Amino acid sequence: MDKIGLYIAAFIMAFSISLICTPIAKKIAIKFGAVAYPRNRDTHKVPIPRLGGIAIVLGFTITLIFILLDPDMNFLEDKHTIGILIGGLIISILGILDDIYEIKSSIKLLVQILAATVAVYFGIRIQFVSVPFNDLLNLEWLSIPVTIFWIVGITNAVNLIDGLDGLAAGVSSIASMCLMILSIHSGHPTAVILTVILSASCLGFLPYNFSPASIFMGDTGSTFLGYMLSLISILGLLKSYTIGTVCVAILVLGLPIFDTSFAIIRRILSGRPIMSPDRGHLHHRLMDKGYSQKQAVVTLYGVSGIFGLSAMGVMLSDIRFVLAVFMIMGILFYYNNKMHTIPNHTRKKPKETINR
Repeated sequence: MDKIGLYIAAFIMAFSISLICTPIAKKIAIKFGAVAYPRNRDTHKVPIPRLGGIAIVLGFTITLIFILLDPDMNFLEDKHTIGILIGGLIISILGILDDIYEIKSSIKLLVQILAATVAVYFGIRIQFVSVPFNDLLNLEWLSIPVTIFWIVGITNAVNLIDGLDGLAAGVSSIASMCLMILSIHSGHPTAVILTVILSASCLGFLPYNFSPASIFMGDTGSTFLGYMLSLISILGLLKSYTIGTVCVAILVLGLPIFDTSFAIIRRILSGRPIMSPDRGHLHHRLMDKGYSQKQAVVTLYGVSGIFGLSAMGVMLSDIRFVLAVFMIMGILFYYNNKMHTIPNHTRKKPKETINR
């Protein structure tokens, strides 16, 4: 089987497993009490299970193991793949336990660092970094802490944007597709196959999670997606010796990175703990301006796609393309925002969304 055929087969397999396993995950969540009951600040009106991430994990993991066991797939880097599977298992177990028992944030952070350390041990490291139009910088011994910081940071960034139905799954699938294109351009087949099955696993889950959602992915799904995206970005971009840049990786994952960064700054300036929930996230602001859940989510899909296109422009060193993309995004966002602005005298008090 050629690589194109492999990518198509892997996509179909991961999508199908995730799609089939989602209803099963729903039953498991109900059995173990991993259910989000509606509160005054929530948008859902009935109890909704929150272990849907199990389906995403199974779709990704089973497909990857199947590919890894195929002797014809000798182009994959086995050491890296094994590290991804072990680290992913750690993150998944943490997410499942957190969805059921609500683990303390300090314990979750320690386990995330452990999972990141596993990836580093198996050779997934940010060894060189660069910025456009500059030379590569060898991180040497700093590669270990920098890599761990990147993995843990992206893991939590994706977790924090999981605030509306279908948002984290859709944004993660878009980021995966962008990384796939960039990894093909960079010549990293392992990263390509990982992005294919990750995006397929997200899309298989999305029909059950898009508004109105019948199941939430919970921390099981959001932290797993963040963890995998952080590793894939390292394999596909940040280890590149010629064209991979930090800017490209940051742009591809721009929506969760910038939203989380602003959230941290906002909470520090207000004297609040950085892990405390608030209504300052971009998706909250859109809903406060009158967007419905679907409108806010689709708008953020577009923002995520624009960031991905910008990353491609940076990869090709086409600054004019990057500037044009951001100008178009600014214009569209301005007029879209203007259309959804509600006059103060008719605006109703917004309902808070669940912090998932």
